[in-house]
Amino acid sequence: MKAPTDEDRTMQLEVLGVGGAGCRIADSIRAAEPAEHSFLTDVTVFDTDEAALNRTVIPESHCVQYGLPDSDGGLEGDLERGLTLGREYADELLERRDRDHPTADAILVAVGLGGATGGGTAPALVATLQQRSDVPVYVLATLPADREFDATADTSGSGPGRHTRDPTAETPPRPNAATNAIATLERLDGVASAIICFDNEAWLHPVESLADARDRCNRELATRVEAVFAAGERSDGAVAQTVIDASDVRRIVGDQSAIVTLGYDDLAVETGGSRFGLGLFPSRPDVETSEAVSAIETVIRKGIRGKLTLECDLETAARGLLVVGGPPAWLNRQAIAEGRQTLESTLDGAGVLGGDAPRPDGESVFAGVVLAGVESDRLAALRAVAERPPEP
Repeated sequence: MKAPTDEDRTMQLEVLGVGGAGCRIADSIRAAEPAEHSFLTDVTVFDTDEAALNRTVIPESHCVQYGLPDSDGGLEGDLERGLTLGREYADELLERRDRDHPTADAILVAVGLGGATGGGTAPALVATLQQRSDVPVYVLATLPADREFDATADTSGSGPGRHTRDPTAETPPRPNAATNAIATLERLDGVASAIICFDNEAWLHPVESLADARDRCNRELATRVEAVFAAGERSDGAVAQTVIDASDVRRIVGDQSAIVTLGYDDLAVETGGSRFGLGLFPSRPDVETSEAVSAIETVIRKGIRGKLTLECDLETAARGLLVVGGPPAWLNRQAIAEGRQTLESTLDGAGVLGGDAPRPDGESVFAGVVLAGVESDRLAALRAVAERPPEP
């Protein structure tokens, strides 16, 4: 970690979405990018399903359909077929990216692990990117919810457990989702620089359908990606006290396919306004130190102890990163330093970096938390399902 210099800037990230879920996630990340602190060099999406590509708001020139004519509409959960397509088309997909954009500091490949298109293509695509690129290639992966592959999963919220659903209910549409997810994770291990996980099961509301939850969950994920990867921004004369850049992110998540989870919280704060009540002449708010400290302590505590993208035992984390951002007047330096110490003690002495991200136009204080090298019971549960012998 270092003090700011004249060359400090926002980390620049290229995002590639693969398969239906990956395309939707990439779409959400693009939508979450604030105009005042751009951090995306480019966003491109790949899918075998032309209709799915057309449902994104990503420019047509950055939507790439691939595969044989009979693959349009999806691969119906056939991961082996997806793997074949991935090996066949990985080079071609990368050739079809727009090369007329700044060089990124890292590449983020978004994919849903329960399906066949993204899960099949991502390992080959990431491996090819690693061969061609000098920057880290991170994978942003969603894990399937129980109701996608388990006909007994409880979706009512009224039962005492998670498996009290009427067994006569309609068979879930993706019975291979858990198996596909674990198989894809195994193929990404040793290939991806790091794997950031988002567990759909933990984020779905009771009685909420998967279709209804997609946009909300993707927005939650995109917010966390922006909080972490857009750190280091300097604008309107606001200078971070402690700059976080691409090398800091790389130090924390590593390059050995560590499992990564993200935490986040924000709190709306007073940002000043026109004395005429019109918002035409904003003034710098006179922030009480106690208010700033309280706001920062709150978001850091909830960012660490609140809902993570992948629930885990915090003490298993090998490394951690804390980003505290918001209007400059609210970024109390001492409170941020103490927050870093809080994260370090929570992780039982693991290596921790921390910094601030001034947002002159922001209306809230936020904390983004990165925990790398974690162990999760959710992954173990999915693996147990994947290894379960098929019913006769």
